[in-house]
Amino acid sequence: MYVRTYLFFDGRCDEALAFYREALGAKVEALMRFSENPDPPTADCQMPPGWENKVMHASLRIGDTTLMASDGRCAQQPDFQGFSLVLNASDEAEADRLFAVLGEGGHVEMPLGKTFFSPRFGMVADRFGVSWMIIVE
Repeated sequence: MYVRTYLFFDGRCDEALAFYREALGAKVEALMRFSENPDPPTADCQMPPGWENKVMHASLRIGDTTLMASDGRCAQQPDFQGFSLVLNASDEAEADRLFAVLGEGGHVEMPLGKTFFSPRFGMVADRFGVSWMIIVE
């Protein structure tokens, strides 16, 4: 058994996928748009008007990890609270780069710096509100 993370971007999934490709070298392994769904929408999950080309499901690989993403659950606003994604940087220079690129358009939750458990650790929320912890182990 293993746990996967599924992120909902409320209409900004294409933008998020492009950002993670550029910032983290993510590779999109699968992508399906709402218009490609072979099943009709159900009464409890109607597609908002104009969402035909939005992302229904995507799978992206960052290093050895697979994340899943979508434009949303048909009516939800993204609310990335109560968790953080952790990136293990190979060295301090990589930690600095990751922290800077993820922070573009986002905000610092804890500045990147030396701690008792790491030569570099910090927390940053990216432009989509996803919280990231950057650490050199």
